[in-house]
Amino acid sequence: MVLLLLFALLSGLATILAPCIWPVLPIVLSSSVGGKGHKRPFGITLGVMISFAVFTLAVSTLVRVFHLDPNILRIIAVVIIAFLGLSMVFPPLYAKFEVLVTRIGNVFGGKVKEGNDFLPGFITGLSLGIVWSPCAGPILATIATLAAMGKVNLDVVLVTIAYVVGVGIPLFIFAYGGQQIITKLKGVSKYTGKVQQIFGVIMILAAIAIYTNYDQTLQLQLLNTFPALGTAVNGFENSAPVVTQLNILKGESPAALQDTAGLFNTNVPAPEFTGITNWLNTDKTISLKDLKGKVVLVDFWTYTCINCIRTLPHVTTWYDKYKDQGFVVIGVHTPEFQFEHETKNVEAAIKMYNIHYPVAQDNSYSTWNTYSNNYWPAEYLIDAEGRIRRTHFGEGEYDQTEMAIQELLKEAGDKVRAPLTNMPDQTPIEAISPETYLGTARMQYYFPNGTVNNGNNIFTLSDSLTPNSFSFGGEWNISPEEAITGKNAVLNYNFTANKVYIVMRPGSAKAPKVKVFVDGKPVDITNAGADATGGVITIDGDRLYNLIDLHGASGNHVLKLEFENVGVEAFAFTFG
Repeated sequence: MVLLLLFALLSGLATILAPCIWPVLPIVLSSSVGGKGHKRPFGITLGVMISFAVFTLAVSTLVRVFHLDPNILRIIAVVIIAFLGLSMVFPPLYAKFEVLVTRIGNVFGGKVKEGNDFLPGFITGLSLGIVWSPCAGPILATIATLAAMGKVNLDVVLVTIAYVVGVGIPLFIFAYGGQQIITKLKGVSKYTGKVQQIFGVIMILAAIAIYTNYDQTLQLQLLNTFPALGTAVNGFENSAPVVTQLNILKGESPAALQDTAGLFNTNVPAPEFTGITNWLNTDKTISLKDLKGKVVLVDFWTYTCINCIRTLPHVTTWYDKYKDQGFVVIGVHTPEFQFEHETKNVEAAIKMYNIHYPVAQDNSYSTWNTYSNNYWPAEYLIDAEGRIRRTHFGEGEYDQTEMAIQELLKEAGDKVRAPLTNMPDQTPIEAISPETYLGTARMQYYFPNGTVNNGNNIFTLSDSLTPNSFSFGGEWNISPEEAITGKNAVLNYNFTANKVYIVMRPGSAKAPKVKVFVDGKPVDITNAGADATGGVITIDGDRLYNLIDLHGASGNHVLKLEFENVGVEAFAFTFG
């Protein structure tokens, strides 16, 4: 943990070099020159640290509990920045603002003298912390993901504090140093009032840029100009020690991420099924106690997960093959997205994938948490005595799992002589693009800075993406879970894979259509996915859509999607 705190601190320190922070630096400098001494810069720095930390850790909770639109907070912050700039342009207005701040300070913090420089800077910093989106490396992305999932604990808070302290140190040096240089320049001191007015105008222009999302365009231009900086800043976060510590922070035991060499890698009592919303494919409620004496495979899955979809043919085949010999499969459907809670959607998936065994809808994540599970798919193989004997997370190792099933059936007294199924393993073996979420809660591959502000709605499409990154164009409404199309909505993705999939639902549109392009050309019979008929996807339900199929010729290409309808909901890309 100490190592992760150190890396989080270093990551925050390095953020000052990243182009994504440069658009906010003029605001920091402009506000700093409005005061004297270190109090104003310190107030700005502390405000940024506190509001960014709180907003990062608590925004998903605020949205969920109070149904709060994050864009409202962003607009308030922009208004405050603009007002502070306006008060610097018109000194009488600043004098009234100063009186107001003094009164507020006296109410909440005791006696505050007029002319106090800390509070105006602190208010500016609080506003900046809300509107600023730093370049999201693995550390910050992990913090945001855990916060979105409601898994904020003391360790997550400490890592966040270490990160914002790292951000705050160079930010204070920049603010205080810039203030001192400007105010002490020869020939400038007698024009202090004019200088403050100029910087006030800069603050107003910056607020307008943030409101119109031009700051995102500026960030893109800066990263295109200085691409090496964006890569170098977050490069050390991908080192093995950091990745290991982040896995531990997410609750993943390093030893549990891999199976041992043998078939059986654990021997612990299996938890009972809890909090199940519905039992499907069966007419009764099932408990592990009722299954005593049988070998049980508990398969955690969700119907839009491509990894689960590639695993399902193996699981369904094992069930059909061994069900008469004392083998049972229980599919625990734990939804990743909100629409996957709907029973009719799960029932349709059960039919589509020829699932004949019982499926439990774990909409509240109760059984998921009881098993301390973290993966889709995840297999827990339970012996006849009710003990978990083998776990496997993700795809692959199908022969080993089937051999373990046979061995446990033999332990239970069944004579198993069937050969292994030896179905083709569709698990990708080459390097492919990572699963990519389009909602802000888990977004980390948006070009150029990893994520976008919740309040953005008009985007400038980038045609110069780095590998494994995407860009929005046109109007979009970006929520924590999904991206919803507006007018002229387009999306680019620089991917490396054989197949490309995306989770979508029609939303408010009726049978909406999406045009699919690869490397600037409409897809055709040589590269169109199963759902791209004539180069067009018709969104007929809430599911995973196959956009691209290169028929084994995996490579690096640029995907472009043109959405013809408003209201389409897009959730995540996956690759094969």
